[in-house]
Amino acid sequence: MNRIFQRVLSCLLFALLSAGMLFMAPGCGKKGPPVLPTKAGDIPAAPTGLKYTLNGRDLTLTWTCASLQNQEHGPKVEGFEVFMATKPLDGCQGCPFMFKSLGVVSMPRKSFVYTLDQDLHYYFRVRTLGHDNIKSKVSDTLYIELP
Repeated sequence: MNRIFQRVLSCLLFALLSAGMLFMAPGCGKKGPPVLPTKAGDIPAAPTGLKYTLNGRDLTLTWTCASLQNQEHGPKVEGFEVFMATKPLDGCQGCPFMFKSLGVVSMPRKSFVYTLDQDLHYYFRVRTLGHDNIKSKVSDTLYIELP
């Protein structure tokens, strides 16, 4: 009887420890800074009308932003963040690619200059940065391939 009791007790202890490990596993243990709640009126509009001009391999990317027309009553625009993704010309069709931030353009500029390589497909996106680190959705993607 003593052995049965020990065996049941050890099984219960094992089950409790296992359950405890399962509850602790999903968290990464890192916390970020608190995020302020936002209303739809606080979020700036995403940039639209992405266009580019080429001067040799120097690309100038330009855009417009609806939030700039109503700076007195709407969300305050502080700048724009530019993202780029690239794929090799001989890369596979449908392969994933990752957008990386190229930097932030401060107001009142609405353009970004970048020198392109010859052997890549380029994809650009821009998002509006508002007051208190509030960010808009990203713009539509602009695809560029050098001739």
